[in-house]
Amino acid sequence: MKKLEGRVALVTGAGRNIGRATILKLASEGADVIVNARSNQAEADSVAEEAHALGVKAMSILADVSDPQQVESMVSRAMEEFGKIDILINNAAIRPHMPFTEVSLEDWERVRGVILDGSVYCTRQVIPSMAEQGYGRVLFFTGDGSYTGGADRAHVSAAKMGLVGLARALATEFAPKNIRVNIVSPGKIDTSRDMAWYPEGGMSEATGIPLGRLGTVDDIASTCLFLVSDDCGFITGQTIHVNGGTTYH
Repeated sequence: MKKLEGRVALVTGAGRNIGRATILKLASEGADVIVNARSNQAEADSVAEEAHALGVKAMSILADVSDPQQVESMVSRAMEEFGKIDILINNAAIRPHMPFTEVSLEDWERVRGVILDGSVYCTRQVIPSMAEQGYGRVLFFTGDGSYTGGADRAHVSAAKMGLVGLARALATEFAPKNIRVNIVSPGKIDTSRDMAWYPEGGMSEATGIPLGRLGTVDDIASTCLFLVSDDCGFITGQTIHVNGGTTYH
């Protein structure tokens, strides 16, 4: 029997990169999947088709996670189709780089809206049914830059570190309901990026990584699989740093 057979997983920001890899990893272990993307229907449909080819049910839903009404509609559609959501992976994020003194209130609200508010909106929609069924797995994403500090990313780091407090509180509150909540913190990962957000060239170099290479999206997807499977049944409220040994926490 596959590790996630009979489970249903929703992954936000799943049209490409880490989200896509995570959808396919979960599907390969038997999970039915919901592919969320903000605006690119073709990408979301393509990922859902790839997952379906692995022998599971899959659907794609466009929704901006920073909009609570769209999140409610997305979860409602998913519940109508599958009857439950066992696994939620809050992957959607934006990472614009700019000096703190140039961050407008609108910039802050946009970043916080996707990263922190969006995770709250998605989690509050699915966790009541998880508690009722006595099973749930929730993941959030931070990033090593949020822990080490980095210039021109204060607003992103603040929103992501808010997820740490959220995850720890939820892990404590919902552990009696068999809901485990954890955090994945990627280091330098080889992905396609909006280079307008990375004025200094992004994360294309493996310099300073003890393992001597960039991480891959499969490294992150495999970590997600571990955290939502029964292989780590005694882990909750924790942050797993997937960074090749760059930093230790």
